[in-house]
Amino acid sequence: MSTTRSVQVGLIQMPCQPEVVANRDRAEQLVRDAAKRGAQVICLQELFDARYCGQTVDVKGYELAEPLPSPTTERFGRLAGELGVVLIVPIYEEARPGVYFNSVVVYDADGSLVGKYRKTHIPDGPQYLEKYYFTPGDLGYKVFPTRFGVLGVAICWDEWYPEVARIMALMGAEILFYPSAIGSEPDEPELSTQEAWKTVIRAHGVANNVFVAAVNRVGVEDQMTFYGGSFLSGPLGEVLCEGRDREEVLIASADLAQIRKARNLLHFLRDRRIDTYGPLLQRLVEPNDN
Repeated sequence: MSTTRSVQVGLIQMPCQPEVVANRDRAEQLVRDAAKRGAQVICLQELFDARYCGQTVDVKGYELAEPLPSPTTERFGRLAGELGVVLIVPIYEEARPGVYFNSVVVYDADGSLVGKYRKTHIPDGPQYLEKYYFTPGDLGYKVFPTRFGVLGVAICWDEWYPEVARIMALMGAEILFYPSAIGSEPDEPELSTQEAWKTVIRAHGVANNVFVAAVNRVGVEDQMTFYGGSFLSGPLGEVLCEGRDREEVLIASADLAQIRKARNLLHFLRDRRIDTYGPLLQRLVEPNDN
């Protein structure tokens, strides 16, 4: 019989103001609120301290990037240690002048840096012009052992790819976190991706029998409306908490012992036929050419 391993997960979705300092200050207030309400692992949204720059191509957007460690990361690292929480902090990283990454740093509950991940999949489409701003990540996929569990972290466009979730699950991740910035499609105003977004992420949780958390921003920024909808789902896809289209601090309990229970019921990892998956390493696959 599995024993309960309950972890309190906090997800913070917020609108972003034009002033970077105001966003950082508000994020700290919301992290403190989440910790006060019992959250042990807290995740901020993608690029939480600025408005989403990917809507246009503008060299001024590079001014938002920071070399690491930065005043922002050090501030939130200290905050993690002060509050005794694990903190997932997205950041626009300047690795060298002219080389910029969409990154996340993870701090353990004692304030120590656990590690860093750089976004691997970079979109390029109307109002999501990220290839201008971000170099594809070069660190590989990461999991982060912390006081409250083993966390896998990927960023926004990464969340649409089942391969990413599978790799992190195989590396031992118990909760997958996806800081995000996704909303309306101004060139197709009648289209909403929200249900597709929610469905595919929950499916990653089911296919790997892990908890999955998506953390998305809210509010109107220039031509885009970000729809929020942050959520945590369980190893069988059950939604444990879900936000609406407003600023919210979401708190939900994740019983990590349920992972073993789900995997002993649904043997997806046991029954993988890795000897048949070679075509996944090819860009195109001809019919019957495997």
